[in-house]
Amino acid sequence: MAERSKQRGSARTMVGAAALLAAALAFATGAAAAMLAVVFARKVVTPPTRREQDLRILSVDTVAHEITLAANAEARMRGPYGLWFEHDSGHARLGDVIEEHDGRVRRHLTATDFGRPERATRGRINGWYHLGPWELDLPYEDVLIETELGPAPAWVFAPDSPSDRWVVQVHGRGAKRHETLRAVDATRAAGWNSLLISYRNDGEAPASSDRRYGLGGTEWVDVVAAVGYAIERGASEIVLMGWSMGGMISLQAVLRSAEVRERLVGIILESPAIDWVDILRFQGGALGLPRGLGDVVARLLGAPYGGGLTGLAAPIDLEDLDPVVRAEEFTVPILLMHSVDDGFVPIDGSRRFAASRPDLIQFEEFAEARHTKLWNHDPERWNALITTWLAARTPADHDDEAVEIVG
Repeated sequence: MAERSKQRGSARTMVGAAALLAAALAFATGAAAAMLAVVFARKVVTPPTRREQDLRILSVDTVAHEITLAANAEARMRGPYGLWFEHDSGHARLGDVIEEHDGRVRRHLTATDFGRPERATRGRINGWYHLGPWELDLPYEDVLIETELGPAPAWVFAPDSPSDRWVVQVHGRGAKRHETLRAVDATRAAGWNSLLISYRNDGEAPASSDRRYGLGGTEWVDVVAAVGYAIERGASEIVLMGWSMGGMISLQAVLRSAEVRERLVGIILESPAIDWVDILRFQGGALGLPRGLGDVVARLLGAPYGGGLTGLAAPIDLEDLDPVVRAEEFTVPILLMHSVDDGFVPIDGSRRFAASRPDLIQFEEFAEARHTKLWNHDPERWNALITTWLAARTPADHDDEAVEIVG
């Protein structure tokens, strides 16, 4: 009897120890997940200061003007790109793919701007392509737009003939106005002015007090200031063009500002961020993070207590930013372009937005192009879509004037 009692006591002890261990593991797992959520949330709203060099440079032939890269989705992209290397101290231009074989991608190396690519072992591809406005070989102005935080630099490109129609270009997260230089030729061809803006916390415009992205919930105010600048310069019709997060920023400016809506005749969206919760889920999965962490991050960003963990001055209600929920409030035509192979912002949000207003939204799907690299992948189609769509926004009175001038 004593022996059996001893065995039962030992068994209970083992069960109790196992339960304690399980509880400890659950606590540790929960704590680790919570820490991951905080790190992820901070990364989402913090402007990046360093870029990941995720491309392996295997060899460079300076005589044949070719470069060989380790094969990955970025290395395989068709079209022209910029290549930053040696921690962004060097820059070159990539032409199209020559061949892919045995895990290697050989491409044209069309130019080296600075640095020694033959000495580099790692780099990153940049879809911007242009280093600055001077490369377009077009007249432009350096201007300052007065925002509530102070003057923000911008570029203005005018068409060949004077026009009161303006496209305001809004770049994406982690980018600068250089990203939007690719659209200047298309907008000028349609006879529109281009205003390429900077906004808070992008490294050029004044920073907010918390130095954090609002994911569209704060930056829209700077777009309103840009629209006001265009109006002061004589704009009577305005189109907002937003890239990635710039798409969300542009949509928020439309939804929240009567001044913007008064002169707005259209919106162009390039690889836009439409559904932040969906984007967080997608990127969490791509990083190999636990399933459901994206939803936790979304709640953390919107929590009243989250500021101490994320650095945000005010919470961000991601559901409140969702333009699909407020789709009935849009009244102007929208050109929406997105790639099924975006790789960073899933196309699902754009599809839902397009389906919510088929009467207004012209939805153009691309394939194989990566995030905000639709121009690089197929510049002929991309330019034609924008030029044709903008031409359709030209009011009848402008057409009459044009005919009158010709006559």
